[in-house]
Amino acid sequence: MNKTIWIILGVVVVIGLWFWSGYNRLVTVNEAVDGQWAQVETQYQRRFDLIPNLVSSVQGAMDQEQEVFGQLAEARANYSGAQSVNERVEAANQVESALGRLLVIMENYPTLKSIDTVQTLMAQLEGTENRVSVERTRFNDEVRNFKVLTKRFPTNILVSIFGFEDKNYFDIAEGVENAPTVDLNVGE
Repeated sequence: MNKTIWIILGVVVVIGLWFWSGYNRLVTVNEAVDGQWAQVETQYQRRFDLIPNLVSSVQGAMDQEQEVFGQLAEARANYSGAQSVNERVEAANQVESALGRLLVIMENYPTLKSIDTVQTLMAQLEGTENRVSVERTRFNDEVRNFKVLTKRFPTNILVSIFGFEDKNYFDIAEGVENAPTVDLNVGE
């Protein structure tokens, strides 16, 4: 009987260690996703700081295009009001869509191409877009790691016990796969 108690105690300890290590691994991967999303948001904040300056620089020359400026302002407000990562991803897609329309409109105004402020802001925005792209790729990598871990047996049992929520990939918004062509070269 004494041997049976030790065997049962050993099994309980092994199961307890499995729960403990599995939970800690889930927390680590979950935090990696959240941390990477914070990096994406840092780049979005840089973008959001640049957009009003760009809009102000071109607004006087494009008064008839107020709809696009309104869409940009609305998209930024939606992003600020988003509560979850998934809501922020959706709001960020709205910003990208409105920004793409602004870039297409700017292409139709040759006089804007000669404004130094617009050229500088566009270069900064381009750099920021590259940073956003890199951070989103890293975010999707972390989400993939999380999804793989949470779908594997027996970790999926821990996921359901502890209530870890699924994470969404950052997908592109409908129609943005066709990037607008923007040429800010003066007279070429």
